[in-house]
Amino acid sequence: MSAQEPPRPPPGAAEPPEPEPGGRYEAVLPHWFWCKVTDTRERWVPFSAQDSQRLEEAHGAGKEQGDVVVPTSGGRYDVHLRTRQRVAVYWEEEVSEVRRCTWFYKGDKDNKFIPYSESFSEELEEAYMIAVTLGEWKKKLESPNREVIILHNPKLMVHYHPVASSDDWVSTPTEQGRPRTVKRGVENIAVDIPSGEPLQIDHLVFVVHGIGPACDIRFRSIVQCVNDFRNVSLSMLQAHFRKAQEQQQVGRVEFLPVNWHSSLHSTGVDVDLERITLPSINRLRHFINDTILDVFFYNSSTYCQTIVDTVASEMNRLHQLFLQRNPQFKGGVSIAGHSLGSLILFDLLTNQKADPEEDEHCAQGSRTASSTRGIEEVKEILKKLELSEYCDVFEKEKMDRQALVSANYPQLNYKPTIFFAFGSPIGMFLTVRGVKRIDPNYSLPTCKGFFNIYHPYDPVAYRIEPMIVPDLEFEPMLLPHHKGRKRMHLELKEGLTRMSVDLKNNLLGSLRVAWQSFTRAPVPALEAASTEAEPEAEAGTEKQPDTKAEEPPAAVKEETPLINVGRLNGGNRIDYVLQEKPIESFNEYLFALQGHLCYWESEDTVLLVLKEIYQTQGITLDQPLPGSQ
Repeated sequence: MSAQEPPRPPPGAAEPPEPEPGGRYEAVLPHWFWCKVTDTRERWVPFSAQDSQRLEEAHGAGKEQGDVVVPTSGGRYDVHLRTRQRVAVYWEEEVSEVRRCTWFYKGDKDNKFIPYSESFSEELEEAYMIAVTLGEWKKKLESPNREVIILHNPKLMVHYHPVASSDDWVSTPTEQGRPRTVKRGVENIAVDIPSGEPLQIDHLVFVVHGIGPACDIRFRSIVQCVNDFRNVSLSMLQAHFRKAQEQQQVGRVEFLPVNWHSSLHSTGVDVDLERITLPSINRLRHFINDTILDVFFYNSSTYCQTIVDTVASEMNRLHQLFLQRNPQFKGGVSIAGHSLGSLILFDLLTNQKADPEEDEHCAQGSRTASSTRGIEEVKEILKKLELSEYCDVFEKEKMDRQALVSANYPQLNYKPTIFFAFGSPIGMFLTVRGVKRIDPNYSLPTCKGFFNIYHPYDPVAYRIEPMIVPDLEFEPMLLPHHKGRKRMHLELKEGLTRMSVDLKNNLLGSLRVAWQSFTRAPVPALEAASTEAEPEAEAGTEKQPDTKAEEPPAAVKEETPLINVGRLNGGNRIDYVLQEKPIESFNEYLFALQGHLCYWESEDTVLLVLKEIYQTQGITLDQPLPGSQ
């Protein structure tokens, strides 16, 4: 502290009232923050109220003397109390600084409040306590960065940056320049502090990304996008599962990202590509090498094995680590894939080994026939390779062609409950591979459900159901809006369509009646005959009009007919299409890229995922959504 004459308030400020001496002092309530660095810019983010309380309890107990670790953010980050560091648990991420905050000042760039260091905050709190107790205000303090903080009164505290004089050797901090506001306590600053996530975890979902390291239109990583997906799921749980939450039947669903891109591009392939990449349009070529070429890598036998092994081993590692940190977890595990990630998961699930008990419940005839054909194919392959002497061994072990393919695929150490595909090209890849039709009796060996979710303008998404029922044309299931009704522009469109159909039918009916009355012969005998014929028509079936009224199109009908699409999703529908937003309907091509990257913040997508997951536990929505299956 500097014992100088109390300065005057900044120019233009009203003269602060003289405080009454001998006020009552109350200690400030601290809150814990962590520093988020984005493009060399620092932003201090508050921990949830639940996490901050746990950190404060550990700090108050004196546990920071040792290397005490406090789990935060639903167990996804650990805070090392002694070193004040926040470390990611399930993925690699830069370590963040953690601070116990009590005093704040407003920054220059974005008007966000920045916390002082813990040591200087203690000095400010001590000066504040003395000023309140003795009634001696207008205190002037100097921070370690030679900044000036003046405590005029409890409601007026300012902060000045140091301004050097002409002689730098004798420069002294002054209160020149624009003053910045100083606040005491987190309750006096504008910041949103979340209450925290439920401790109970009901289900675990692994999310696999598609091509490239960026997953959305803002070029964010899979970790950031899954964070958005998780936050939307928490809000959807509060909005649609409130009754189950009040009865403590529902906690939350944990979503963990699975990253395979970094492992693929750490194999040295980027160095080889760099040698042959042309120097022109450098940024575009590097973007293609880093993203679009992932599709060709997956079609390569060399790198396809690397990708599949990485995804499987990473999910097994995450699953094992999750169980270690959550020993009380008894829920199921599901998987979700975006774009190429959904194809990777589909191939991985297709080549999982089913349990013998489950295999016995499959169709014996179709399985035996396909197995026989597979063994014959293996014999032909061995003959071409001049290895016919091993045919008996393969036949004895029942090693068909599918078994040979599956032998190269790693096995998961758990059974996924449901498979969600977002913006998936599975149908296109199967068709290109020569699969024209999917057997209606086929189901994934270990997975009970499969949902193909896509935006109508997504250029990468393809349907699955027409490959199972190729002889029948039908629309995909329209995903219900999370607010319980269709979007306004879709309702308006359907209303106008229904109105035009009704007007057309009424017009045709009026013209038909007019024509019949005009052409009717005015003969009493004919009139009597027609009169006698009317009771006969009433006694039998109803009289049908000559011209059949046009039926409204399928999009106008409220009820969707039941369609059997096989066992791939347990007999339920597979293809689900999102409702486009009003602005997206103006130009399909303009929003095509956004349509492929919209799933991370889509409430409708998240709600379908939650509904299907909790339905396996016998828990339903508070109010069923119209049009849902």
